[in-house]
Amino acid sequence: MHWRTLLPLGLWLFVLGSVWAPVDAQRAGAFMGSSNDPAIMYSTAPLNNAVVEVNKQLQDGGAQLTFDARSGFLRSALEALQIPVDSQLLVFSRTSLQRKQISDQNPRALFFNDRAALGWVRGGDVLEVAAHDESAGVVFYTLEQRADATTGPPQFKRAFECLACHVTGSTLGVPGLLMFSTTRPEPSQVSGLPRAIDHGDALSRRFGGWFVTGRTGSEPHMGNDVAALGGRADRELGSVEGLFDADGYRALSSDIVAHLVLTHQAGMTNLLTRAGWEARAADPSLHPPFTPTPGEEARIALMMSGVASEVVDYLLFIDEAKLTDRVRGGSGFAERFSTSGPRDRKGRSLYELDLNRRLLKYPCSYLIYSAAFDALPPLAKAPIYRRMWEVLSGQEQDPRYRAALSRADRQSIVEILRDTKKDLPRYFQDVTR
Repeated sequence: MHWRTLLPLGLWLFVLGSVWAPVDAQRAGAFMGSSNDPAIMYSTAPLNNAVVEVNKQLQDGGAQLTFDARSGFLRSALEALQIPVDSQLLVFSRTSLQRKQISDQNPRALFFNDRAALGWVRGGDVLEVAAHDESAGVVFYTLEQRADATTGPPQFKRAFECLACHVTGSTLGVPGLLMFSTTRPEPSQVSGLPRAIDHGDALSRRFGGWFVTGRTGSEPHMGNDVAALGGRADRELGSVEGLFDADGYRALSSDIVAHLVLTHQAGMTNLLTRAGWEARAADPSLHPPFTPTPGEEARIALMMSGVASEVVDYLLFIDEAKLTDRVRGGSGFAERFSTSGPRDRKGRSLYELDLNRRLLKYPCSYLIYSAAFDALPPLAKAPIYRRMWEVLSGQEQDPRYRAALSRADRQSIVEILRDTKKDLPRYFQDVTR
């Protein structure tokens, strides 16, 4: 499709996305172009992500994967990808490539950091990995769970079959991450009905189909709805010990704080990918020899301004569902996560957690440090930064923003970014109001 044809389509969908926002989990528009656009080339473009790095290390002998009879390459794959065990989440709804082997007696284990997520099913044929690429979005890989799968060093292989589920309206039309809350299946159903969620959903609508360990106080969630708990009303768990045979699993936790973090991260990842793809597909310099008319340039700017507003709203947690009680995990995830990331001259970090009334102490997504954010084309990054400054400097007068971010919040975020974000525009040096 000609790049100029995509412009009215993108604008039309942005308007529709705004109208449909209340019923869409991501509350945003979706990419309507082609993944094979010459400026994107999702299937063939060079990649730069954590799995590419590990594959090179495996090939060069700088890393090795060791096979275990019960969990396969799980332990060494986590170490190679630098994904911590305390991030483990356990899902028993059948919404995966290996769904036939998943149940509340054999849940799928997910592990993640801010660059990749890894899925393991006990007895499964492959490890599944989703890596957040610098420009391609989320790229999917599998690793065969056989010690003799290859004659040389094991390699993660790209898995395009994952796109059947991971390019939908819930991922904003780009290869992305999915977080579902699934109803308990009726006797006639194989699995319950999934609903995509993000950090705008109240806890009462989250985590159906998942084990959840830790405390949410008086605020309920949909997790731990399994027969092994015998219909217990609160379903609060300190660990999953005794609920199923845990042989092969790396931990007995499915930490509530890790759940909250990954729910935010999935939505932010998809929005950054969509912003990058929209910018590349609309950029006439990447589609020579076409030259846009002044009217087309105006439409491009309008579309990217709308995309930037969606990104910034999510980045700054404007529509985050507030916590109504104190949340506490138990795996050590929260303590480790809060010590992550760069710190400003006052010792503050965007990774610091709050967990009393909201997720982050300083509500600005830590994925602003991601390679994907840094690699955003100017057509996307410039309006994102401009919109951030409008909100953080106090120029935005909409009460919704004032309610979400106090003056102290805005001041702290700006100060942290000044000290830690390398490409921050100079206008961020102005004093916030």
